[in-house]
Amino acid sequence: MMSAPPYDHAPAARAPLAGASTDWAAQVTSVAIVELDDAGVVRSWNPGAERLKRYAAPDVIGTPFSRFYRPEDRERGRPERLLAAARAEGSVEDTGWRVRGDGSLFWAHVLITAVRDDDNAPAGFVKIVRDLSEAKRIDDEKDGFLRAFAHDLLSPITALRGYVDLLEDEIPAAQAGLLQHVSRVTDHIIAMAGELSAHVRGGHGDESEETDLLPLAREAAELVLPGDVNERVAVRGAGRAHVSTDRALLRRALANIIDNAAKYSEDAIVVSVSEEPDAAVVSVADSGRGIDPADLASIFEPYHRGRLSDPGDGGTGVGLASVRDIARRLGGEAFIESTRGVGTTVTLRLPPSH
Repeated sequence: MMSAPPYDHAPAARAPLAGASTDWAAQVTSVAIVELDDAGVVRSWNPGAERLKRYAAPDVIGTPFSRFYRPEDRERGRPERLLAAARAEGSVEDTGWRVRGDGSLFWAHVLITAVRDDDNAPAGFVKIVRDLSEAKRIDDEKDGFLRAFAHDLLSPITALRGYVDLLEDEIPAAQAGLLQHVSRVTDHIIAMAGELSAHVRGGHGDESEETDLLPLAREAAELVLPGDVNERVAVRGAGRAHVSTDRALLRRALANIIDNAAKYSEDAIVVSVSEEPDAAVVSVADSGRGIDPADLASIFEPYHRGRLSDPGDGGTGVGLASVRDIARRLGGEAFIESTRGVGTTVTLRLPPSH
């Protein structure tokens, strides 16, 4: 989702509203810089404000800044609430639709900072506005594509799942295991499509349920290595290791880790499950080429591929980033340890169920 670049936040500024601040503001054209008195009336208007908001300074100075908000926002008291928040907290940020002088709308990111005089009395506000309309348009197009993709993916996969159910009574018992694997894979894809659709709608769709990590780890391994899971993966665990979590989401994270290990190691992959006093823990260890120490700090960043990666591996640098995001959404964290030429261990620590 789109996010505005951060501003430096500080307590209410101590500066006069007129004079020195106007000098530098007059040189800025890329953003709108507007000075308000304590009641929200416009006192100065820089060239950036004129360009962005399409009002000439004489037309707005002396008028309330609420005129830049849509009627429904004014009715809800949004301008007044923002000033009250800035007055109480020192500054406030807001993103939403604003109205230009010609009546058109633009998507704005706004920072309002309260200003105090030398006696610490309220002296008004400085408002900085940036136009993020193009970024919002790109985000909206992306969300529309993802929404359509999730829908178009879900329809044929759901139909395939129905055909698999019909075949269960028709195929020989010797092939039942293969059909069960197809069922698990289709269920996994259906869950992923549902998660994508929920994300585009603005939610995550997390559905917590009591989950035993040991069988879930086996399921994840079977998704990635259906034909040789017994030869390639050893799943180990002692005692109880239960979490209350989104089962499908966690299984996806584990499948990503195991898939990553399988790409970079031809030897056995060891999945270990345990429970500590403050966490349920699952780790995936391989004996592959390892990760260069210089890459460890950024290995969970999206699209980062290490110095030892091979273009022929088929990796994209997305899997581990997704793992960390999922771990954090589930209230936990992801960790990685690696020694070049020895192997890599990825560990998830999750809140245990009580």
